[in-house]
Amino acid sequence: MSSSTQDLIPRVYFGTTFGALFIGVIFAAILFGLSNIQAFVYFQSHKGTKVLFPKLAVVWLWIFDTLHLFLIVHCVYYYLVVHYADISILTEMVWSFKLQIVIDVVIIYGVHLLYFHRIWIFAKGRSRVLPIAVGVIVISSSGVGIALTWAIYQCHMFSDLIKIEWAIFLALGTITFVDFVIASSLCYLLASSRTGFSNTDSLITRLMAYIINTGCLTSVCSLSVIITCAVMPHNFIFIGIDFLVAKRMTQGILRMSC
Repeated sequence: MSSSTQDLIPRVYFGTTFGALFIGVIFAAILFGLSNIQAFVYFQSHKGTKVLFPKLAVVWLWIFDTLHLFLIVHCVYYYLVVHYADISILTEMVWSFKLQIVIDVVIIYGVHLLYFHRIWIFAKGRSRVLPIAVGVIVISSSGVGIALTWAIYQCHMFSDLIKIEWAIFLALGTITFVDFVIASSLCYLLASSRTGFSNTDSLITRLMAYIINTGCLTSVCSLSVIITCAVMPHNFIFIGIDFLVAKRMTQGILRMSC
């Protein structure tokens, strides 16, 4: 290794850059393990169910969640093992980093569609205005995901992420807004389903509390990415947190299915 390269290496702060990605992958793997348990519990408790759509949805989520984990692991392995301390490579975006964002968008949009499907079922026999309004919002949000995908594939260096902060903020802000709309709609439908019987109303209250908690956790995760990206745009802490957004979304819908 030349002396000029050795002089450059200390300027790369691995702790807040690729170290943050490594920590993000560890927590993402933990959440993936929990999602596997939830998927197993779901199939065990729905052995006799003949309705295929929910089972296919769980399988679809698990496949994409697995692919997302594979891509972020490959990304970190590529930088920290294969090209460790290779300054010319560390500044460039590997293909798996870009593709994991695409899979991230697909998972989040798919989860929002599954929540919309729940709202449509809960609202059956009532006014269709609420589910239609939620459907329009969810479908419209796909445009933001497409914009983020286009923007990320225009980047070739990590420094280019600063130029597309608008797309990152818009996408995460939209996710938070859609989560709020879905949680509010589900809580409204559940609240309007109260029967006056203490046992039933107690169950409805617990479901509402779970929906609110799930929505808050995913929103906090998205907002954390926005805040860390705005405050610390020159490190990768916001990317490490972003690795967890899709995992939290998958966990939320799987737990509700169980």
